[in-house]
Amino acid sequence: MPEHAVHSPAPARTAVRVRLNAFDMNCVGHQSPGLWRHPEDRSASYKDLGYWTGLAQTLEKGLFDGIFIADVLGTYDVYGGSNEATLKAGTQVPVNDPLLLVSGMAAVTEHLGFGVTAGTAYEHPYSFARRLSTLDHATRGRLGWNIVTGYLPSAARNFGNADQLEHDERYEHAEDYLQVVYKLLEGSWEDDAVVRDAESATFTDPSRVHEIDHRGEYFTVPGIHLCEPSPQRTPVLFQAGASKRGTRFAAENAECVFVASPSRTHLRETVTRLRDAVEAAGRPRDSIRIYTLLTVVTGPTDEAAHAKHRELQEYVDHEGALTLISGWMGLDLSGFDLDEPLGNVKSNAIHSAIETFQKVNEDGRPWTVRDIAEFVGIGGFGPRIVGSGESVARELVEWVEETGVDGFNLAYAITPGTFEDVVEYVVPELQRLGAYPEEYEEGTLRHKLFGAGDRLPEGHPGRVAGEAVRAAAGEQREPAHAGAGAASGPGGRA
Repeated sequence: MPEHAVHSPAPARTAVRVRLNAFDMNCVGHQSPGLWRHPEDRSASYKDLGYWTGLAQTLEKGLFDGIFIADVLGTYDVYGGSNEATLKAGTQVPVNDPLLLVSGMAAVTEHLGFGVTAGTAYEHPYSFARRLSTLDHATRGRLGWNIVTGYLPSAARNFGNADQLEHDERYEHAEDYLQVVYKLLEGSWEDDAVVRDAESATFTDPSRVHEIDHRGEYFTVPGIHLCEPSPQRTPVLFQAGASKRGTRFAAENAECVFVASPSRTHLRETVTRLRDAVEAAGRPRDSIRIYTLLTVVTGPTDEAAHAKHRELQEYVDHEGALTLISGWMGLDLSGFDLDEPLGNVKSNAIHSAIETFQKVNEDGRPWTVRDIAEFVGIGGFGPRIVGSGESVARELVEWVEETGVDGFNLAYAITPGTFEDVVEYVVPELQRLGAYPEEYEEGTLRHKLFGAGDRLPEGHPGRVAGEAVRAAAGEQREPAHAGAGAASGPGGRA
């Protein structure tokens, strides 16, 4: 697909704010199949903590909101009915755990946020809630959780199931999962439960720690949370479902939503639909931050950037790209002619993936399988912007102005080179336009994103679930240790 060239005059300083987030995965190549062969790509160093700590420092230098780390618990074996093509191309396998990277990156940074992907299908919420609290403590409140319900049949089989739950039922299961997590993180421990009172030999006041007594359709969890409250209690909640059921789930729960749209027109429709759903759920329209997937190829000049892009295209593995999209769609594209339009098909995987490529593309014609492979080959679902730092910065501002999106989830062509180029060439130009901060705001990830404190806002389902636990326990009572707790509590804004 042709890249998005930009030649319009530079606008005056703008009132919009452009947010940047890095998109990576604990694997080779992530969403650019074949680019691991590029001589400057270091994605094969995903096994080395030094790669991740170095990348985190680069992103913090560029004042990125955070790094979002994707994950899968199965292989892409829909294409051709096996994982042979996936293994050959290195398409998101081998892949390591994303959560185990966070502590190392947090140790070398002060402000960068960490969004980690973890599914609701295959890990019990009780143990997972402890992992969330542990990392939110370790990062001093810089953790986010990307809630996914799963889409790969291979993952379901490896956990003892014939297939995944049906698409909409996966969200019903996730709702019950979230209720367990909310009750544990928000309701089990009161803010002043840890008193650290040496005189009475009391570390924690037992009367301020409550069993959650959850009895849901999928989970029964009677006991207390194992961790004291972390700076955010609940990490910032990310979600990427764009189907009708996924949109409703996001509208009710998410604070940040990741979307993927091939054009500004499609993105504007997606942003409007999401904000309408948020409003229908009883939340303010601006109570979510929306990031759209995008890949930037940049350099000191437009000419240098386009030359770099042409070189990158030579390394694309088209079959590897089709293994990715087949897995996302739940549709074996190996049986399609390359010049055949996608047509009217259905799947039990990512509905938005199907819907995106059933629309006409920017040329006004249906997407063919060849179009999809070329589009996905560098950066996945998102479009590419190619140009100098000044050109890219102008276009990013235009995307925000025209679509209402908050920012960009930047995939890489090669790593860390793509991110280093953005920090060197694009960020200074965004700052020159007044569209990007000069320094980080202090505080937790949630406070950095919304400026309203560390905790979930009033009325959020997580806060409501926590309040219900405390109400059931009879929160109104005399404290067991009068005067104790003055030196305690997790701190932070209300």
